Amino acid sequence: MRKRQVLKHSIAIVSMLVCVCCFFIVSVTVFKLPEAPRKDRQMGFYPTIRSRKVSLQDFNLGKFGEMMIDMLPQDLAFTVFVPSEDAFKRDLRLSVSDSLKPDKFNDTYAIVTRILGFSAVPRILSSANVQSGELVNYDSLSGFPLYVSKDIDGMLVVNRIRSEIVDVRKKEIVVHVMDGVIMDAEFEQSVLAEDDTEED
Repeated sequence: MRKRQVLKHSIAIVSMLVCVCCFFIVSVTVFKLPEAPRKDRQMGFYPTIRSRKVSLQDFNLGKFGEMMIDMLPQDLAFTVFVPSEDAFKRDLRLSVSDSLKPDKFNDTYAIVTRILGFSAVPRILSSANVQSGELVNYDSLSGFPLYVSKDIDGMLVVNRIRSEIVDVRKKEIVVHVMDGVIMDAEFEQSVLAEDDTEED
């Protein structure tokens, strides 16, 4: 007698749980819950960056940036972290008025080629591919490791160098304009050493 009562009670409890679950599923599908804020939306006083497609026809990369992009095949996927014109001048002492003269052009071309090796990745990497708070690692064309993250305002940071403009497109190439030059310590030392000899 007691076993039958326990069995009846357990069947009643299971039936009640099934009814509650069915009610919950129906209420969720019929009455949609408000959408939770997406992870990449920013809170507080920081403006959100809305990405818009910018092509290189509408944007001037500067002479050295254009040299870098022209070295790559236009029909293959690449991402290039191009130094801004100011960064080329500040960090590499390259200026359009002086560095492109015939007697200095070969040296300038060699430097720009080396910078391309440090800062180009053979794949598409837009700012939307990197989540806030995430650190992703890629090898550049020269094998130099690049550590990419996204700042709170949506700009990319690569090896502690912040981007000024992101997601500029030229066919299959994605360009991010950086406020600095991505290079290894050995090349940076050689650039500094050249500056010291020029001052003497």
